[in-house]
Amino acid sequence: MFAYILRRILLMIPTLFGIMLITFTVTQFVPGGPVERMLADMQRSSRGGAEVSGGGSNIYQGNKGLDPERIQEIRAMYGFDKPPVERFISMMGNYLVFDFGKSYYHHQSVVDLVISKLPVSMSLGLWSFLIVYGVCIPLGIKKAVRDGSRFDVFSSTMILVGYAIPGFVLAIVLIVLFGGGSFWNIFPLRGLVSDNWSELSLVHKILDYLWHMVLPIISSAVGSLAVMTLLTKNSFLEEIRKQYVLTARAKGLSENRVLYRHVFRNAIIPIITGFPGSFITAFFTGSLLIETIFSLDGMGLLAYQSILNRDYPVVLGTLYFFTIIGLISRLLSDLSYVVVDPRITFESVEQ
Repeated sequence: MFAYILRRILLMIPTLFGIMLITFTVTQFVPGGPVERMLADMQRSSRGGAEVSGGGSNIYQGNKGLDPERIQEIRAMYGFDKPPVERFISMMGNYLVFDFGKSYYHHQSVVDLVISKLPVSMSLGLWSFLIVYGVCIPLGIKKAVRDGSRFDVFSSTMILVGYAIPGFVLAIVLIVLFGGGSFWNIFPLRGLVSDNWSELSLVHKILDYLWHMVLPIISSAVGSLAVMTLLTKNSFLEEIRKQYVLTARAKGLSENRVLYRHVFRNAIIPIITGFPGSFITAFFTGSLLIETIFSLDGMGLLAYQSILNRDYPVVLGTLYFFTIIGLISRLLSDLSYVVVDPRITFESVEQ
């Protein structure tokens, strides 16, 4: 098993390098980079100054455009005065020590910027994760036990309807119904907490935070309920129909003992193996539309703004970090098979 883990870790290196190389290469051909945007802004401001002062600027020289030396200074400021290969090698060297540089647009460290956005993403992702697993596993088991009943048909219909409704559409509907739209004004619509949150007691702070998160979490979680619920149901149905279940029942074991002592251990394997990866990524997920609708400044909005503004340190830095998180999550998901089911080993892979 140690050899398998070591092999997977070694394979992460070329995977990570390839992803970063492809993304970095693409950014070299995308028009409207930080240098071009800076030059365009300077030209517009210089033309405006020329109309007032008669063109006495040292930067803008009429039809000649910007001073070449000034252009070179701007390119050097952003690091674009060096060849792409040298810039890529230097970037990867800094990334190895998690030095992601400074944002072009926000003018602060990428690490500090990401940390400032994480509370929103962690709130949405973690609560949605807990709700999905906490609701879907018991519901899936209940549906498997009562397969074909009215409860099974009704619950399947409801979760499939929820799955078919896009999260942002559901968010708008919830706002109209419960956010002071046309019906009831029950839930707040902006931010994680109220403006006077710092003045509240500890209990009221927790309640205020939870009250703000009700609508965003519902909008984020409802669409994920169908997949996990049906996966749980089908996994339990497959195990319930196997011979060892019939044998256990024939021995006189109670239905709960058969279900939770025998069926549960085998049926839960496909579900629980995705738990580590889902749990880790839940801390860093972001939803642009949900964050925009509920005025939440999180990772989804940051990623969107960074792409629009060609904020390459944020784009590449977060991609590097989240790629590492994703690769580690996949490794943990594979290793969880061994933890959940001792019959599974990696000996055949290692040989």
